[in-house]
Amino acid sequence: MTETDAIALADTPRTRASLAADLRALGVRAGDMLMVHVSLSSLGWVVGGPVAVIQALQDAVTPAGTVVMPTFTLHLTDPAGWRRLAVPPSWWATIRAEMPAFDPALTPSRGVGRVAELLRTWPEARRSNHPHSSFAAWGRQAEYITADHPLTFSLGDGSPLARVYDLDGRVLLLGTQNNTSLHLAEVRAGKQATVPFSGPVLVDGQPKWVTFDECDYDEDAFPPVKAAFEASGAVTVGNVGSATAKLMSQRALVDFAVQWWTADAPG
Repeated sequence: MTETDAIALADTPRTRASLAADLRALGVRAGDMLMVHVSLSSLGWVVGGPVAVIQALQDAVTPAGTVVMPTFTLHLTDPAGWRRLAVPPSWWATIRAEMPAFDPALTPSRGVGRVAELLRTWPEARRSNHPHSSFAAWGRQAEYITADHPLTFSLGDGSPLARVYDLDGRVLLLGTQNNTSLHLAEVRAGKQATVPFSGPVLVDGQPKWVTFDECDYDEDAFPPVKAAFEASGAVTVGNVGSATAKLMSQRALVDFAVQWWTADAPG
């Protein structure tokens, strides 16, 4: 057993009930619309793993609420742009021709964690239809959040992020600094160039590799905005399990970031 394992096992086991209680103590309410990002390992040893985490979120928001998570599939992008898993240029045409088209029911997410990957298959959950930037949602507004996800500017207006904004939802971060909602602010601020993206989609029931306009998103620009927003007192910070948890208004965050990027930075 490693030292890390010993520390984790020495901690109090987390359960569906204890996590739900922590969420309520943080300020999560029945009927909430939550855009959630979760690092499962940060929560401590959870009895039931990702199943218990989703159940705790459902208990906290109740069926009157909605839980939304990103279920991205950036491995379906053009192989010419792959860096970490680069393949020979001679393979590119074959990959474009043979890559299975994105299917909300079949295509697994990648890089968003075990909890989000489970939510996309949860009974009564819905998933938006975008080859790169899909979202899964469970609850009262799941259908509205995930319907008609535009192909172009996939994290901008018309996207599930914008639907959460329109419904005055909140962002919940559990042991992670990832905050996808800031991409909506990037699009609205017009701070980034427009670039071509492409991927496999179903057109009239047949797979087709299509190209569309996308924002050249840049997460490296996020840390100063996150720090300033938190310093303004707009973020509730607490603990859910062993994780540092942060709860905030998505609309306030997006509006703050748009102002930050379209005006001289404060200070």
